[in-house]
Order: sequence, then C-alpha cells, then structure tokens
Amino acid sequence: MSRPKSNRIVHEPPVYTAFKPIGVRGPGLVQVLLSLDEFEAFRLADQLGFSHAEAAEEMEISRPTFTRLIEGARGKVADFIINGKFLKIEGGRVHFRKNIFQCRDCGHMFKCDFKNEMTHCPMCHSSSLINHAGGFGHGKCCEFKG
Repeated sequence: MSRPKSNRIVHEPPVYTAFKPIGVRGPGLVQVLLSLDEFEAFRLADQLGFSHAEAAEEMEISRPTFTRLIEGARGKVADFIINGKFLKIEGGRVHFRKNIFQCRDCGHMFKCDFKNEMTHCPMCHSSSLINHAGGFGHGKCCEFKG
C-alpha cells in the first residue's frame, strides 16, 4: 500500500488557467490537464531555472517526487503545443504561499499573503475583487500550511 499523498507547496495561483490554439474552437479539442503541482514544477524548473533539488525544497517534496512532476508537466505541455490540444490547469493537493487578487473595476492585480484579508482594491478602492486562490478552493487553509 502506498503512502498517502501530502499537499505540495505552490508559490501562488496561476492567473491564466486555460490555453488553446488560435483559430480552433475549444469544444472540439482534446483536453490536457496540468495539475497545480505540475504547473509549479514547470514554473520553478523551466521559467526560474531552479535545479531539481532547489525546486523540491521550495515545494517541500522529495527530489524524486519533483522529478516525476516535472517530467509529467513537460510531457503535457509538449502534447499541448505539438498536437494542438486544450491545456487546462486545475486540481492537485496543494497549498499556496501567496495569493493574487484582481480588481474587476480597474483591472489592477496585486499579491498578498493569506494573513491579510483583502476586501478592497488598493488602487480604486472597489470591493469587486477576483480571488485567484479562492478559485481553486483555497484561502485560510493556506495561511497555516503555506
């Protein structure tokens, strides 16, 4: 019997969660699902250039687990690009370190930690905010885990 999977640490939620080829209608495309932890592995290794050991430490997982995540993520991103599929980022057992909010009125995006309750935009003071971590079902749980 395998060990239960623990939650992985993701720096912040992705702002964009769905991608498709231009000029092709989405409903007819085959979907590729990239989990949030695979997204984070891809970000750390291929955008920020972290070594596997550094990235595993950042995500609070073992190096072999990180290697499995990054290999899976790279395969899915390659499948999306080469075969023209629909890529969607969702799911996975994660906690976020930071959150991203976006004001619906002025479009301003800002980051904060989970200890600070954001109720208004710092630019226009609107209370109409998009909570990106909340879109993944996260909030107070991440204050204690991330």
